[in-house]
Amino acid sequence: MKIAKNITYEDALKQLEEIVSMLESGQLSIDILTEKLAQAEQLLTFCKAKLTHTNAEVKKILENMQ
Repeated sequence: MKIAKNITYEDALKQLEEIVSMLESGQLSIDILTEKLAQAEQLLTFCKAKLTHTNAEVKKILENMQ
C-alpha cells in the first residue's frame, strides 16, 4: 500500500498511532499484520524525511537571519 502524495505529517503520524494501537491491542489478524507493518514502514520513512527536510529548512532560515 502506497501512502498518498498529499498526506500531511500529522495525518501520517495519526495513521502510525492507529497501527500501533491495533498491534498493542491484538486487533490485527495474522493476514493483515504484514500489510499494516509495511504501511507503518512507509509512514515512518515519510515522517523521517519530512522531519529531516523541515530541520534543514529551519537551520537555513536561522543561518540567514544572522
